[in-house]
Amino acid sequence: MIKWLDKYLENTLACILLAVMVVAIFTQVVTRTLDISLSWTEELARYCFIWLVYIGVSFAASRKCHIKIDAIAMLLDEKEKKYLSLLADLVFFAFSSFILFHSTQMVLELYHLGQTSPALGLPMWIVYLAGPVGFALTSFRLIQQMVITFDELEALKLQQAKASE
Repeated sequence: MIKWLDKYLENTLACILLAVMVVAIFTQVVTRTLDISLSWTEELARYCFIWLVYIGVSFAASRKCHIKIDAIAMLLDEKEKKYLSLLADLVFFAFSSFILFHSTQMVLELYHLGQTSPALGLPMWIVYLAGPVGFALTSFRLIQQMVITFDELEALKLQQAKASE
């Protein structure tokens, strides 16, 4: 179960959010053709999209698919590329932790305010919880990637030590 969650958590959440978003938008289109306007469908689709974006950040971090410039990496050997990858993940982790901290503070403030969304009546802190959840998952995925990269570096060191003997 844990291995399945590790491999498919973000993917599954993204698929569910995308499906809900598509159904909400489809419902909005159909009801508008019948001269009925449902205000909650647009709001639901918007909130699903917000959550989808933050889950997507974690998904990309787990697959090392974020946009990056490879010009420097092309000049480095395999070991140096691993160190560069560790440095990049560490900087991204620091950024992710910073956003996680501040977005959590914002969610707590919204929780105490008790504000709700206009159409769904959903507490706004739930909508804003996408930030902390997404960046907590991202931080976790970055730690996983750093451990994997560190293990690969150790394997490269052992390989080079055996080759030099």
